[in-house]
Amino acid sequence: MKVVRTIAELETAPGTGLVPTMGALHDGHVALLRAARQENRTVVMSLFVNPAQFDEPTDLEAYPRDEVRDLEIAESEGVDVVFAPTADELYPPGFASWIDPGETGAEGAARPGHFRGVATVCLKLFNLVRPERAYFGQKDAQQVAVIRRLVRDLNVPVKIRVVPTVRDADGLALSSRNGRLSAEERECALGLPRALSSAVGAPDPIAAARGSLNGLVPEYVELLDLGDVKVLAAAIRVGSTRLIDNVLLEGELA
Repeated sequence: MKVVRTIAELETAPGTGLVPTMGALHDGHVALLRAARQENRTVVMSLFVNPAQFDEPTDLEAYPRDEVRDLEIAESEGVDVVFAPTADELYPPGFASWIDPGETGAEGAARPGHFRGVATVCLKLFNLVRPERAYFGQKDAQQVAVIRRLVRDLNVPVKIRVVPTVRDADGLALSSRNGRLSAEERECALGLPRALSSAVGAPDPIAAARGSLNGLVPEYVELLDLGDVKVLAAAIRVGSTRLIDNVLLEGELA
């Protein structure tokens, strides 16, 4: 496995799959890496904590970082190249060109500027790596919607693959933020996936989910249309930790 720190070192090749990550890898990321390994001759994983997508400086500072562990996981999953640039490498002095992603739903309203940073860094990665396919997780459904629209609107020649959400045995969607939860907070957080699951098939899924949150106050509960797929998405705060999750209502992700 080759670790690349600069754009100049990157080499593009046909049949490449890209897995964009910010590190702090868990089994959700592993699922993305395995999907990429199955479908591509070459797998490139980006490892970059993107400052442009954090709307709260304290959240950026608190984001977990363990590059040694991340590289070990990447190598064990058959990654060929890890692109691990510095912020200055991707956003050099004078950088001033940003992607305006347009409508970003309730998640975008809750995190001003977040999806501008996501869309910009993803387009840069697509241009630099030139992958045939790029892999994202269902848990970040609004991000998937933003990236699919970016690829469509700007005619980016990459296929977006979406991998189902990976959950712990208790049902909580895997996230780097889960480590911040106390045992009591984690038990409380389980109300989110339970409420969403209970709303599948209900005449009014939003109302059903809200009614099943058992005292949890959501930032939002909304329906997302991802083309031929519809999901029910929600966000909550448990203590100081913000969690998002969603469930499929119609269609199949691919």
